[in-house]
Amino acid sequence: MSHTHTGADADTDADTDTGADCRPAVIELRQYTLRPGRREELIELFDREFIETQEETGMVILGQFRDLDDPDRFVWLRGFQNMTVRHHALNAFYNGPVWAEHGPRANATITDSDNVLLLRPLTTTSGFTIRPSHRPQPGTPTPTPAPERFLSATIWSFPPGQHEGITLIRDHLLPILRETSPAPLAVLTTETAHNTFTRLPVRTPENTAVVFTPYPDTHARHQHLTEIQAHPDAREILTNIGREQITPPQTLRLAPTHRSLIP
Repeated sequence: MSHTHTGADADTDADTDTGADCRPAVIELRQYTLRPGRREELIELFDREFIETQEETGMVILGQFRDLDDPDRFVWLRGFQNMTVRHHALNAFYNGPVWAEHGPRANATITDSDNVLLLRPLTTTSGFTIRPSHRPQPGTPTPTPAPERFLSATIWSFPPGQHEGITLIRDHLLPILRETSPAPLAVLTTETAHNTFTRLPVRTPENTAVVFTPYPDTHARHQHLTEIQAHPDAREILTNIGREQITPPQTLRLAPTHRSLIP
């Protein structure tokens, strides 16, 4: 169900202290294609068996989601303090007893788990800030959710090695997004460090920017897009970004599971 990478240096205190804010410097955006009708089975297993047990190795599970536009897609995010922590944490988990016991059942629900983007914050202030202690405990009653709430994840793709598109988003689009409401929850870009955990592949070569924005419902998203497009500089900026991109941006609409930390 998972993949591999390598990393930088640091201790794991920030990732293992569930009472403190966590700001991971390396993030995986993982999109799984599932066997028809088995998403709820995987979510139940994941939320019960794969959250605390992964975090005990030094990573943090940021969020788990149902893709609102594909009933057979499960999307999740996990973070690491750096690439060295990532390498050690993945080795510990995927060679450990929990994955040995429950991994085969998880894998039986999945037809493809290789759609993985390895990311980092686009700027020093644009990463996720979460607190694992805010996550509902296993077995707690599921609260009545906001039925239409979702997280929008817009993925912009540019030619590998070309920096103009990412620079336009960082220097020109991001300020507009921060002026409008809701502001992005996080804005990430491709982490170019070599994936050292080859058992879990990631997409390469990639050159992406991913904007995560929470919305209470679809109407709020439409209002927000209208507000962005009404900004006096938006048309020119979006046109310039469009000239640089490989394909039109992809937007995922992601509904959080009961135990997701975000949105």
